[in-house]
Amino acid sequence: MAISLQKGQKVNLKKSSSSGLGEILVNLNWNAKPVKKGFLGSLFGGNQGIDLDLGCLFELKDGKKGTVQALGNAFGMLNQPPYIALDGDDRTGAAVAGENLRINGNQIANIKRVLVYTFIYEGVANWQQADATVTIKYPGAEDLIIKMDDYNSTNAMCGLALLENINDETFSVEKIVQFFPGHEALDKKFNWGLRWKAGRK
Repeated sequence: MAISLQKGQKVNLKKSSSSGLGEILVNLNWNAKPVKKGFLGSLFGGNQGIDLDLGCLFELKDGKKGTVQALGNAFGMLNQPPYIALDGDDRTGAAVAGENLRINGNQIANIKRVLVYTFIYEGVANWQQADATVTIKYPGAEDLIIKMDDYNSTNAMCGLALLENINDETFSVEKIVQFFPGHEALDKKFNWGLRWKAGRK
């Protein structure tokens, strides 16, 4: 069973044991199939050249802020601050496992908020063709599905979900799906206050 979140909907991830929430897995998968050949196919091209990246902004209770993403090799750490780690970088969408961001729910008392996002690092900004889906899994609960059912063909960055610490035992998860020109615009919208510079993988 799974719960498909609607835009603006919030669901709580609650502690189910004395040790904490356990590991929260955020998985990004997208469609690697090329469009059919013909006029439209030649006009829009296939999406095998699209490189979608999964990442997040984080803010810890001690005030530390930053990002976890493949860009800049900021893969994070699971058992040390920021208690968030990215598994790897799928350049094509062909990997069955997609891209995975892991959040150490047992360290929830140290995490204030996490904003999960995806952006098109390379390729045409055709979100509808990419057909991206984010699945959030955590122990003892139904999967949360975040479908990118809103599309903006001009902006390469999409804020997906906001996780906020409610009482050091519960994360509130809200579906965002808002599009931005880049990291700075996303940061400004959610008042993160980081300083950005261009980077490459």
